Amino acid sequence: MASTNDRRTPDPRVEPRSTTRRFPAAYKARILAEYDGLNKADKGALLRREGLYSSLLTGWREQRDRGAEEALAAPPGRPRTDPRDREIAKLRSQVTRLETELGKARTVIEVQGKLSALLDQLATDSATQNNGESTRS
Repeated sequence: MASTNDRRTPDPRVEPRSTTRRFPAAYKARILAEYDGLNKADKGALLRREGLYSSLLTGWREQRDRGAEEALAAPPGRPRTDPRDREIAKLRSQVTRLETELGKARTVIEVQGKLSALLDQLATDSATQNNGESTRS
């Protein structure tokens, strides 16, 4: 006979499981399409195989139908753009244009500075040459 110490007592702790399962839209659509094409016995087998409840499928079907109604109710054509998006695009193009103008202005200022320094040097050289000629005469 085995003693009571030899017997292992099962661990009473239960591993926690997530109670909320999330299903991708493609999975929902596939299951709904498969479920709708089956007879009553096969529908039950599908639910057992996937671990689903019929009430869950009812909710999925409502979501699908609501999405279809919303899609049909949407006006045709492209969706309207947000006025803020238009304003952002306008401001970005304005910033680009102003940065280009600023770059040009900086180049002009740099060239003007170099030209001014060159003219000052020419004027100084010219004055030196003129003063040298007047003393020789």
